[in-house]
Amino acid sequence: MSPVHALDRFYLLLTLLVTIGYQLLGFAIAWTLQFDKITDFTGGTCYLTSALLALLAGNTFHARNIVASILVMVWAARIAGFLLFRVLKMGSDTRFDEIRSHFWKFFGQMLWVCTSPLRVFCETLTLVSKIWTVSLPLTILNSPAVSDLASSGSNPKFGTSRDIAGIIIWTLGFVIETVADAQKYHYKANKIIPRSQPTNVIPFPTYFVEKCLTVRGLWAWSRHPPYFGEIMCWWGIWILCLSPTTNGQLPSSSRAAQYGSIVSPIFTLVLLMFGSGVPTAEKPTAKRFFVLSKGQNSREEHAAAWENYQEYLRKTSILIPLPPWLYRPLPSIIKRTLLLDFPIYQFDESTDGAAALDEAKNSRRE
Repeated sequence: MSPVHALDRFYLLLTLLVTIGYQLLGFAIAWTLQFDKITDFTGGTCYLTSALLALLAGNTFHARNIVASILVMVWAARIAGFLLFRVLKMGSDTRFDEIRSHFWKFFGQMLWVCTSPLRVFCETLTLVSKIWTVSLPLTILNSPAVSDLASSGSNPKFGTSRDIAGIIIWTLGFVIETVADAQKYHYKANKIIPRSQPTNVIPFPTYFVEKCLTVRGLWAWSRHPPYFGEIMCWWGIWILCLSPTTNGQLPSSSRAAQYGSIVSPIFTLVLLMFGSGVPTAEKPTAKRFFVLSKGQNSREEHAAAWENYQEYLRKTSILIPLPPWLYRPLPSIIKRTLLLDFPIYQFDESTDGAAALDEAKNSRRE
């Protein structure tokens, strides 16, 4: 059977329309039932739906296409399942408590979870753009323009150096992201994180013996290991999908499309480092420890909370996993540039700290 030719040769419009429709369906269900527990699940399964659609529509089941599609679907199923399990165990998503009864605000939040209300159009465009852009390497690989041999497509023998490198990078990223999520969930679910201590000082429970060993786990090497793992996954997918261009014969337009799909891992990196990832965690976490230690009603057992957190920052890489003994002595200029711990993430005691204390004081009065 020949591939489905729909709208364009690269399946760009087809996957865009399906992504929009899928997100609107998720919103309709959540709004009708006033049920916000499927928010993250909808986003995760949209990746899976887009990957499966492109593979089946392309109808060219080359080994590379199947492997790349399976890897994306496994990643999507894992993240969607984990986020759904987590929210079901924890109860309703508190991010929606104040807006669930307001249609337009709820609509916007369903499409993109953020800390401040934005216009619905921007919310819709942001999430649809995210899923569609990040899925581009696989979408283009499965399209007739790249994989249909009857219309100038190419299918180099599976097992090129890029195939192997892509699979290895994806596997490492997937393991890092999965293990880090499991560790963090275990800490929170069992309430074994002392309020005055960061995550990385907690013993890591092994699942192969019936006791806890003093192993620090991924959170001792990185402050955001799931983000690092996710970034690795999408770099791996892009590299895996690239062989028809680097090892085959494709028209210039198809080669340009495959090279251009590098926007997928770059967009993921930029989004997690400057958008919905690291910025939403770094200063809020620092603020919590600062107020816990320096606040008006701070307890004696929490007196060292801020000092512990500062020590945690000094020895723990913000993204790239590095052993503390290696990271801590590095010059600040290396940490602030090559290792991505940019000044925008720094909590300033004189400004941010003063504002945090004032906010805590005002909230108690209310």
